[in-house]
Amino acid sequence: MNSPTCSTTDNWEHVQAISREALGEPLWRFIEECRAKDHPESHLISILHKVQSQYGHLSPTHLDAVAQLLGVPAAKVAGVASFYHFFRLAPRGKFIINVCMGTACYVKGADRIAARLMDELGITWGETSKDGIFTVEQARCLGTCGLAPVLMIDNEMHGQLTPDQVPAILEKYLKKSRSQTGS
Repeated sequence: MNSPTCSTTDNWEHVQAISREALGEPLWRFIEECRAKDHPESHLISILHKVQSQYGHLSPTHLDAVAQLLGVPAAKVAGVASFYHFFRLAPRGKFIINVCMGTACYVKGADRIAARLMDELGITWGETSKDGIFTVEQARCLGTCGLAPVLMIDNEMHGQLTPDQVPAILEKYLKKSRSQTGS
């Protein structure tokens, strides 16, 4: 039995409108350009890079919108986004804290610095504090072995650290954050 119209079951226009709204015009136009090329799915990584560049991370809404507009399965988009280390699936903090875990830093106590940092913030590697101010990441080497152990917050190096220095360093950035927001 043939149906005279698919409008009751085909909601592509609605899905497309929601997806376009989720990404914004420059991104959905870029996806349309990719769809017009041979093998549009081969542009998935570049599309995800552009989305992350615009929004800072790839939310489930962003991933679904990319899948819908590019015409690839949502599982493929999510799989690519979660496979590559560069992609972030959650928002990052205002300040990114990189704790050096290279040999020199580790030998001189980077693990204790990291433990104190994560204890103070109530988070673990790769997570963002509840207030959205700090994200903690580990680095293989920050290239300042003579200052070991070190951590870097937004390109500012803090060296020859002890765990007891961590609260004061965090407070410095909390004050900086408050002054920038006026609170």
